[in-house]
Amino acid sequence: MRFTTIFFDLDDTLYPPGAGLWNAIKERMNRYMRERLNIPAEKVSSLREKYYTEFGTTTRGLQAYHNLDTQDFLAYVHDLPLGDYLTPNPTLRSIIASLPTRNLIFTNADSAHADRVLTALGLRDLFEVVVDVNAIAPYCKPMPESFQIAMQAAGESDPSKCVMIDDIHRTTRAAKEAGLFSVLYHETFPPDSADAHLTDWNSLVEILESQNGK
Repeated sequence: MRFTTIFFDLDDTLYPPGAGLWNAIKERMNRYMRERLNIPAEKVSSLREKYYTEFGTTTRGLQAYHNLDTQDFLAYVHDLPLGDYLTPNPTLRSIIASLPTRNLIFTNADSAHADRVLTALGLRDLFEVVVDVNAIAPYCKPMPESFQIAMQAAGESDPSKCVMIDDIHRTTRAAKEAGLFSVLYHETFPPDSADAHLTDWNSLVEILESQNGK
């Protein structure tokens, strides 16, 4: 395998989107914006989407416009009973454990949330480093600078030796533009959104090995 490093997204990637956790997190974002930041309820959804589009994450937009206490916000929105949403996937664990690469989490969430999710999924020991939203501040995925910081954390200077697996089209597109081999984990595969498309983790090794010699 020509790759040395794989960056895995966290939410809606290492567990199925249908688990409902990300929707629950978004609802807690809405509640925080209403109750802690006093944003009118009728503006919350549109503002959250505006900030996500403009800044890459709602967090960055709230930091820019609302004097956000970032750590309080992240702790609040992630304060959920993960056992109600997440179930370990032995197949996924076996696949990741078999990879000969250095495997890192690269997420726009914080490391505390990543640790809790990975523990709930039974995957924590498979990832030696978590590159979180604090590590890449003031940037976030899909900003080009965020990939540079993630590669530095991995000790890798050559993007062609790196893989980014993510469920968001614009992130995999940005990773591809940054020179990484990008794999979109999603049911749809828009043109030019990634180098490869994954819906079944059993296909991952075949996808990676197909790049040998390229």
